[in-house]
Amino acid sequence: MSRPVLDIVALRSLTAVADCGGFHRAARALALSQSAVSQHVRRLEKTLGHPVVEREGRGTRFTPAGRLLLEQARRILAVHDEAVRVLLDTDGDTVTIGSTEHAADQFLPRLTAAVQEVRPGCRVRYRIDRSARLVEAVERGSVDVAVYVTEAAATEGTPVGGLPLSWHATPGWQRPDAPSPVPLVAIEEPCAIRHRAIATLAAHGVSATVVGDAGYLAGVLDIARTGQGVALIAAVGAAPDGLTRYGGLPAVTPIPMSALARPGADPMTVRAAFAAARDLLGGGGPDTAPGVTGSG
Repeated sequence: MSRPVLDIVALRSLTAVADCGGFHRAARALALSQSAVSQHVRRLEKTLGHPVVEREGRGTRFTPAGRLLLEQARRILAVHDEAVRVLLDTDGDTVTIGSTEHAADQFLPRLTAAVQEVRPGCRVRYRIDRSARLVEAVERGSVDVAVYVTEAAATEGTPVGGLPLSWHATPGWQRPDAPSPVPLVAIEEPCAIRHRAIATLAAHGVSATVVGDAGYLAGVLDIARTGQGVALIAAVGAAPDGLTRYGGLPAVTPIPMSALARPGADPMTVRAAFAAARDLLGGGGPDTAPGVTGSG
């Protein structure tokens, strides 16, 4: 009896829905029609025999089966893309850009445009992962340049600015009256932004409790859309579908971001990518990447 097969293209559409916050934005990021992205997700649901994404008002949410599939999809795509890079490295100039989930829909287009400006015609691949894993991938050489949360990785990299953070919840959501704790939704440990949320509230004498967590940002957004709690997320670009900024809690200072390039990366490519990250975050500073030499 043949085993079910998960389609790579469909898995890529699924992760785009999670990373971009909805089908419309995912379709735009993938240069596909929204119906094509929807068909890809339905194909995965047919293969698994379970719904993975559900409509919720104007937004979407991942089911428990969907969150599990999303976690495995990221692993499958990372291995697939690495294999393609190694096996088909002779098919042209390729640059792999890595980003955390936080503001990936803002970082990736800007870094792509910057890289392609200095390397016209190059192919760009992407890796979205947790900061520590991105650093490992850069150090292994499977990612050329990555942007990540500085304090979430052991390697500091080159500072590129601070990522603005703000509280997000469903429209009309209100925090419980004191002394009831503020219900938080966050990425599971270890997570620097989760720590920042709890520490900021504690510094202002506001008690909090985590009522839901998930392995990836998509799961956090899905839980927040139920109205069960408030989430601290990146405050660049538009708010995710179904959520809006919430101003009833203490402001949070931006969290430092770093960029890192693989050993031997092309200096012009690295400078362009780092400058694009600084431009987005308002980091300023020189457009140089200390320690980057050689070409490739």
